Amino acid sequence: MKRVFLLFIVFNSIQMLHAQYTEIINSKRPGFSESPYSVGTNVYQFETGLFYRTSTRETAFSKPNTIGGELFFRYGKFYEKLEFNAKVAYQRDEVYNILGANYTINGISQLTIGAKYLFYQQEYTDKSKEIRSWKKRTAFDKKRLIPSVGAFVGVNTNFLGKDFKENELSIKAAVLLQNDFSSRLVLITNLIADKILSDSNEYSYIATMTYALSYKWSYFIENQGIFEKMATPKFHFGTGAAYLFSDNLQLDASIRTNFFEDYSFLYSSIGVAWRLDRHSDEIIIKSSPRDQLTKKRKRRKKGNFFSRLFKKKH
Repeated sequence: MKRVFLLFIVFNSIQMLHAQYTEIINSKRPGFSESPYSVGTNVYQFETGLFYRTSTRETAFSKPNTIGGELFFRYGKFYEKLEFNAKVAYQRDEVYNILGANYTINGISQLTIGAKYLFYQQEYTDKSKEIRSWKKRTAFDKKRLIPSVGAFVGVNTNFLGKDFKENELSIKAAVLLQNDFSSRLVLITNLIADKILSDSNEYSYIATMTYALSYKWSYFIENQGIFEKMATPKFHFGTGAAYLFSDNLQLDASIRTNFFEDYSFLYSSIGVAWRLDRHSDEIIIKSSPRDQLTKKRKRRKKGNFFSRLFKKKH
């Protein structure tokens, strides 16, 4: 079925590899959750932003104000379903001092290196060929309730500023799920175990619902829950939008807060995602059993403008 706004164009191929690549950039920003799909082979993608956080919490060594920047680098290599990535964050924190004036600390607060792989890609029924029944052609595909599944494994390094150093290296792992309920509505769910093998391990979930308002604009809402040892669970809520400036450039803004803790905070962010596209597909064309021709070329596959919205191969 032909999709409105060209969000989910079918990846046409002749015995082509299952592709993660899309003609239009697919970015993780501005939400915190991550899709199970990679950027595609030979694609270099840079997702960066500035953030500001303010909090009413005034306990010992709390941080009422934080400002910083982050860079998420993504690179596809070897397989379409495989992606290598690295995230680095630099921030300046105001530390609440119960004995006197507040003071500030700054430095690299996060440097995580890892990889993700798509293990299961859900296929959907092509109803465009159903011409006998309008009801069947427009009926909801129950297979959309079964998500595509990917996994992430990474290392939280200790190459951090002296005020942010941990006692040891730790592991981060996540299960990445994606449900495409329609050509405009997508749900991303992440189940995360962070700081594994350390004394401060934590578990969390992130659920992000994204809706395409138009070909250029996308909107999301997000819920995040964080569970730590000897600490009250934290629940955060966020929203934001992304704008497709060009095929390889996306602009975004977001804001998030909490409602169910003994203090409140406000987190805001603006950012940009840009990619250097060196992708090419391997296409095998069989003219006869004895005569096969393999070609590599730059194939422009049309897809989404936002990380949550891109069509998989039928």
